[in-house]
Amino acid sequence: MKGQVVKVISEIFFVLCDGKIYKCKQRGILKKQNTLPLVGDFVVFNQEKKVIESILPRFNMIIRPNVANITQAFIVTSFKNPDFSTNLLDKLLVELEINKIKPVICLTKKDLIDESTFQEYKEILDYYERIGYQVVYNTELIKIKKILEDNTTVFTGQTGAGKSTLLNKLFTDLNLKTGEVSLALNRGKHTTRHTEIIIKDNIKVLDTPGFSALSFVTYKKEDVRDAFLEFKNFPCIYKDCMHVGEVECKVKEAVKDKLILESRYNNYLNFIKEFENTKRW
Repeated sequence: MKGQVVKVISEIFFVLCDGKIYKCKQRGILKKQNTLPLVGDFVVFNQEKKVIESILPRFNMIIRPNVANITQAFIVTSFKNPDFSTNLLDKLLVELEINKIKPVICLTKKDLIDESTFQEYKEILDYYERIGYQVVYNTELIKIKKILEDNTTVFTGQTGAGKSTLLNKLFTDLNLKTGEVSLALNRGKHTTRHTEIIIKDNIKVLDTPGFSALSFVTYKKEDVRDAFLEFKNFPCIYKDCMHVGEVECKVKEAVKDKLILESRYNNYLNFIKEFENTKRW
């Protein structure tokens, strides 16, 4: 039979098939091949033995959190507590672009900042909208539900930014556990212990353990470069230009002319530096 893995706890895989959940283990050969079914995987399983026999081809996957076959991602990020971070936002956008997952930027905790601070952030967010990203606020519940329809959506972003809180507001019967943010560390405590697909009518969403850092070790630096969508609007003389130290680089000129957001470009430089430092070891 064919089904979809909707939850993984330890070595138990919860497979949804025809409206019923089967608690399965993976076949021994998959273990030997170190092939682990992920939440979101479509699998072939033995209904009687409750064993996953094979994993069907994935059209995408991300490593952190470990999920597969995702159509879009809500990057939930707060204005304050924890503080808004363009570095983490851009890292997540790169990760999603490389894996061909549509990003939606969702802002929370607007009530914790004053109007002048909000206007400063809004100028940054307006830039992200201009380059093609959808931006929503966690108070726009009807709009968010419309975006979620007919998609499998992963909710990810800063730990403590309010992913589980937002899901509880969208689906009032979930009662997902939420947690406080450490004032000393300015980051949240992990409250989601496992990744699970939540199915509500024609909506599939995933609540995942939050995280605060990503690594590009599995990618090429050209992948990172090409994930910055706006760079393609400023073609350089040389197609292999990395927009770092090259002369006559149109991207660097665009940054200087304020056509590219400076923080985006600086984050890009940091990512390339991080990439090169990682690859040395």
